[in-house]
Amino acid sequence: MSDDLNWLSATKLSNLFMKLRVSPIEAANACLNQVAKHDGKLNAMSLVDEKITLAMAKASAQRWKKGKPLSALDGVPVLIKDIMLVKGWPTLRGSKTISRNQDWLDDAPAVARLREAGAVFVGMTTTPEFGWKGVTDSPLTGITRNPWNLQKTPGGSSGGSSAALAAGYAPLALGTDGGGSIRIPAGFAGVYGLKPSFGRVPAWPLSPFGTVAHIGPMTRRVKDSALLLNVLSKPDVRDWHSLPYEPVDYAKGLKRGVKGMVFAYSRDMGFDVKVEPEVARLVEKAVKALKSAGAKIVEIDPGFKDPAAIFRTTWWMGVRGAFEKLSPANLDLLEPALREVFEQAKKISVDEVIEATRLRGALGSQMRQFMQDYDALLTPTLPITAFAAGQMQPGDTMNEGKWVNWTPFTYPFNLTQQPAASVPCGIAANGLPVGLQIVGRMFEDHKVLQISAAVEELLKSDELRPPGF
Repeated sequence: MSDDLNWLSATKLSNLFMKLRVSPIEAANACLNQVAKHDGKLNAMSLVDEKITLAMAKASAQRWKKGKPLSALDGVPVLIKDIMLVKGWPTLRGSKTISRNQDWLDDAPAVARLREAGAVFVGMTTTPEFGWKGVTDSPLTGITRNPWNLQKTPGGSSGGSSAALAAGYAPLALGTDGGGSIRIPAGFAGVYGLKPSFGRVPAWPLSPFGTVAHIGPMTRRVKDSALLLNVLSKPDVRDWHSLPYEPVDYAKGLKRGVKGMVFAYSRDMGFDVKVEPEVARLVEKAVKALKSAGAKIVEIDPGFKDPAAIFRTTWWMGVRGAFEKLSPANLDLLEPALREVFEQAKKISVDEVIEATRLRGALGSQMRQFMQDYDALLTPTLPITAFAAGQMQPGDTMNEGKWVNWTPFTYPFNLTQQPAASVPCGIAANGLPVGLQIVGRMFEDHKVLQISAAVEELLKSDELRPPGF
C-alpha cells in the first residue's frame, strides 16, 4: 500500500491515519518519492524541503497516535503555489526580480489555515512570472510540462499545481485564479479546480490584480476540494475584501445529485468561438449525463458580448501597479512579453479605467439577473485541449499577452466574481483531458461542488490517471 499512498484521496488518508493503519510519515515519503521520480521531466516543483516536510509529518503522526488530530486534514500532503507566502520558504513568484535572501516570516491566510489544520507541506509549485499568463513557464524555473503528454503545457498560471496533482505528487494543492488560472490548468491536466466566490478564501498580501483574483482548491477528487475549502474559507483579518465567515461544511450534501436542478448550457458563450470537435463531444456527453440524472437542460447563451476589452484594462492595470516601482534593472529581468504588457498598461488612461469599471459592474449585474433562473451555467472550460509547452498560445511562441484569446470562457467569471469550477469530463482522441466548466450563482460555492460531485460520479472522472505515472 505504501507505494500507492500518494494516489489516495485526502478522505481515505485521514481514515487510515485515524485507524493507525498508515502514518502521515509514510504518506509524506510516498509523495516525496513520486516527486523525486518524476519531477526531473515535469518541472512542477519550485521548492522541495524534505526536512520540513518530514518534520511536519512526524508531528502529525504523534497527534494521531494520541487521538488528537487538529482537523480531518491533519497529516494530509498539500502543495502550495509559489505565489503565496510560506513562513521559512522563499516565495519567488517565478521571477528573478525577487530576492530569496530575505526573512520569510509570514504565512498567507490560506497557508496559515493549512498549518493550523496540521496539513503537511510537500513543497511549492511552479508558476509563470507573477502568475500572469495561462501557461506555466518562467525566467526563474523554466518550462513545466503536462503528465498526459510531456510535449504539452499543463496550463497556467497554476500549472505546477495541476501537473503535480495529475502526476500523483499529493492529493491537495492550492491555486490562484485571476482570469482562469485554476480552471485552465485543471482542464488541461484532467484534475478538479474550484474558483470560489470572490472573498470566500481570504488573501494577503492582496493580489496586484485586485478584485478579479481568487484563491481556491485544486484536487483530483471533488470531495477533497470541499474538505480543503472548509479550511481555506476560515477568516483572516488581514483581508478587508473577505466575505463574512460562514461555518459551512462544504463536504456535506455532495451526494444529493442534480435531480430537479435547471442548468443553462452554452456551447460557446455566444462568442462564435471555434470549439474543437472532441471538446464539444465530451462536454455534450457530460451535459447529457446530467440530464439523465434528472436535471433540466436549457440551451441558452448568457447574453453578453466577449468582455475581453474590460478584462484587459482591469488586469493590465494590475500589471502596471505591480511593476511601476521596479528599478530599471529589475524591469529588464522580467519576461519580455510581460514587460510588453507593462509598457502597454502605462498607456491606459483614467477614463478607460473608469469606463471598464462601469462596464464590469453592468456585466456583474446582468449575470446575477441571468442566474436567477438557473442553478448553474455549463460551458466548456476551454475550447481546445493542451497545446505545445513553451508557447503562450496555440501555434505561437511569443506575443504580448494574447492568452486571453484562447481562454474566452474563464475570465468573464473573474469579472463577475462568481464561483466556477472545472471538472474533468473525459479524454479526447488525442489522449488529452477535457474539462466541463460549472458556473454558479454568487456565493453558492456549495452548489457548484454538489454539481461537480454529480458529474464526477456520472463520468467516473476521479479515476483518471496519466499513463506512466
